[in-house]
Amino acid sequence: MSNLNKLGFTALEVSRRNNLKWVQDVKLHLTVKNLRAAIEEETDNPTGKAEKATAMIFIRRHIHDALQTEYLAEEDPRALWVALANHFDHQKDIFLPEARHDWQYLRFQDFKSVNEYNSEVCRI
Repeated sequence: MSNLNKLGFTALEVSRRNNLKWVQDVKLHLTVKNLRAAIEEETDNPTGKAEKATAMIFIRRHIHDALQTEYLAEEDPRALWVALANHFDHQKDIFLPEARHDWQYLRFQDFKSVNEYNSEVCRI
C-alpha cells in the first residue's frame, strides 16, 4: 500500500473492513468529478472513453495493491465496480442481523451512564 499517502481517503482493504465507507467515498468523489455515470448502469448518455479511463484510474488508485493485481484484467470501470461489489458486498448479510438483534434488546437501564448508552447506540 505504498500509494496510501497520496489518497484523499482510505483505500479499499482486502479484509473488507472498510467496504461500506469506501463505496460511499468513491461514489461521492466520482460524482464531484462528473464521472459517476462510468460505474452506473448504461443510461441515455453514454460515457466516453476518456471519462471511463479517468474513473478506472481513480478506482484503481483507491484499492489495495493486492486487489489491483487481482482485478488487473478488468478494463471497464463498470465491470470492475460490479466485480468488487460481488466480492465485498456481503457485509449487509453478515452484520445486519446482529445489529438488529442488538438494537432490539438495547435497554437504557442496562447502562451506568448516559454516555455509555450513547456509545453503544453509536456502535450499533
